[in-house]
This record gives sequence, C-alpha cells and structure tokens, in this order.
Amino acid sequence: MLTVYGNYHSRASRTLWLLEETKLPFKLTRVVQANRFKDPLAPDAPLNTRSPEFRRLSPMGAIPVLEDEGLILSESLAINLHLARKVGGPLAPANERELALMEQWALFSATWIEADSLALSFVYRRKEQDTEEGRSEIARLTAKLVRPLAALEAHLEDHSHMVGGRFTVADINTAEILRYGTDHADFLSPYPRLAQWLKLCHGRAGFRAMWSKFQAEPV
Repeated sequence: MLTVYGNYHSRASRTLWLLEETKLPFKLTRVVQANRFKDPLAPDAPLNTRSPEFRRLSPMGAIPVLEDEGLILSESLAINLHLARKVGGPLAPANERELALMEQWALFSATWIEADSLALSFVYRRKEQDTEEGRSEIARLTAKLVRPLAALEAHLEDHSHMVGGRFTVADINTAEILRYGTDHADFLSPYPRLAQWLKLCHGRAGFRAMWSKFQAEPV
C-alpha cells in the first residue's frame, strides 16, 4: 500500500487531492511541521519534519513524502506525476507530448507562482493585511504575480484545462499552488478565465473530499 507522510495543512494537500480523485488505497502517516513545536526534538514531540526517523526519508525535512514499494519521493509535484502515471486513466498523460506539457506546467507553477502565492497567504495568516506593512507586501506580491498569472489566463482562454482538454494531474498541481493566493480576495479578479477554471477544479468531488478533511484536521 502507498504511504504518504505529511498532513493536510501542507503541500501534501495536492497529493491527497489526487488520491481522492484516483481512489488509490493509501495510508497517511501524520508528520507535522517542526516550527509548530518549541522543541521538535523533545522525547515526547510528535513525528515532525525534524524527527530523525523522518529525516531518513526526507533529508531536507520537507513534506510530503511518498513511499511506494521501496520508491521514496519527496517532491510533491513529482509525487503527483508519478501517481498519475501509476494509475493511468484520464488524470494521467496520454502520451509523451502530454507528459512533457504536464512537467512544463508543474515547473512553471513552482518556479513563477508558488513562492509569491504562499507569501501572500502568510500575510493573511499573520493577520497583517490591514496594516501598512501588510498592504505594502500584498501590493508587492500581486505585482510580481501579474506576469505568470497573465500567462495562465492567456493559456486558459484557448484551453479548457491545463493539458489535453480534460481535467488531469496538471490541473491539480497548478490549482493547489494558486489556492494559497486566494486568501487575498482580489487575487484573481483581473483574471476571469483563470478564476472560472479554479472554481471548476474546486467543484470536483475529489477536491471537496480532500478539503473536508483539511478543514477537520487540527492545525
């Protein structure tokens, strides 16, 4: 059986969404971020990203990690591409051309969007959005995101989905990276096609099942 190490309030959410879509059986071993603890190496600390037993799986201390019959993967976008190919079907690339495009969009989203989208969400998590510093940071981040979001908007004006004219792992990977930024209410206001596509993704039963567990999980 597949084992996923992580928790819903982490990048594991994109893998857990894909697993809801595929119905693959899996075990979730809860690993939490070390920064949640005063002393993550204390004898009574729960399994976390600094625990030695977890670091043997993920030397960088990053979640999620996938264990699949001896194969250990510790990059969430690669995990999702692997699982999609493993299960096959409409989520997976139909051919090498689609695989190349799925890899391209995963790298594009991680390189051009994720860091700033995540930083935008942290402004709201710190409840700084109504401070002068917070408003300045929001303006800076949304300005940086104009170019990649405009590129996605243009792509989706001509395509119903990221790759292949159907919902695939490429949509999951990109949608979860974009979700971070939606804590900012106006995040996608200038990009109506992108907003419509994200709403479509979030309307899927697989996302709703993952999100229900996300909301129920203690932070």
